Amino acid sequence: MTGILLAILAAVTWGSIVFVSNKLGGDEDSQTLGTTVGALIFAIGVYFYKMPHLSSVTWAIGFISGLFWCIGQKNQFGAVRYLGVAKTAPMSTGLQLIGTTFFGVFIFKEWGTTKSIIIGLAALACIITGAILTSIKQGNDKGQAKSRKKGFLILLISTVGYVTYVVLIRWFNIDGWAAILPQAIGMVAGAFFITLRDKPYNIYAVRNILTGLLWSTGNLGLLLALPKIGVATSFSLSQTGIVISTIGGLFFLNERKSKKQVWLVLLGCLFIIIGGVLLGFTKT
Repeated sequence: MTGILLAILAAVTWGSIVFVSNKLGGDEDSQTLGTTVGALIFAIGVYFYKMPHLSSVTWAIGFISGLFWCIGQKNQFGAVRYLGVAKTAPMSTGLQLIGTTFFGVFIFKEWGTTKSIIIGLAALACIITGAILTSIKQGNDKGQAKSRKKGFLILLISTVGYVTYVVLIRWFNIDGWAAILPQAIGMVAGAFFITLRDKPYNIYAVRNILTGLLWSTGNLGLLLALPKIGVATSFSLSQTGIVISTIGGLFFLNERKSKKQVWLVLLGCLFIIIGGVLLGFTKT
């Protein structure tokens, strides 16, 4: 029961990030900077609590992983400007699941049985269907084609950052506890570098420290859930958090434009969640 609650904690915190950062205000630069500072504060606390061994490889790969995370997070925040929270959250989750699954299958050979291949293909079909449903053009969205295309391009860049951030840790078999601090330092360094020109040192960056604490709490929750309930269940549950950002965007940020759009986005979320759950079963 404890493991399930920890995985749900990851889903709730990660699912709230895009919505909470939007409510806290600021552009993608101040949001990214504040989030990384919050993550670093959390990582320092965890390091002194756990005191993991940090080798030179852990420092290097963790730092680089954090840089790519920063690219992913900044561009996810940036996509919200063009797509809104309700569309960005499920599309981003779907693209990340597809990207990480690609590496899992073709690089790490995680689908070793016919059963896992069948389940995995069904999962990808659900995820792709969900992503399409959340991005369908509405009749009252005329004139927004360029905005959607730009938002989707930014989201693709975000996906590259997120997927690389995950794959690097898996590739070098870096322990999760040990990776937290080097990653956080890389995240902060990346945030300062990519936002240097815009100098986002304002009240919104300070506010978004809370976003970083939320992300870090979810990261730790999933880490602690893994040995208790396994990868399949914890991974699956952590994907369900997109509902929070999606519903938050639709009903609290007033992003809904029609009843049809609301149902399409919610149906898309359902398909992505089902796909995430199915992918979890391929990892047993």
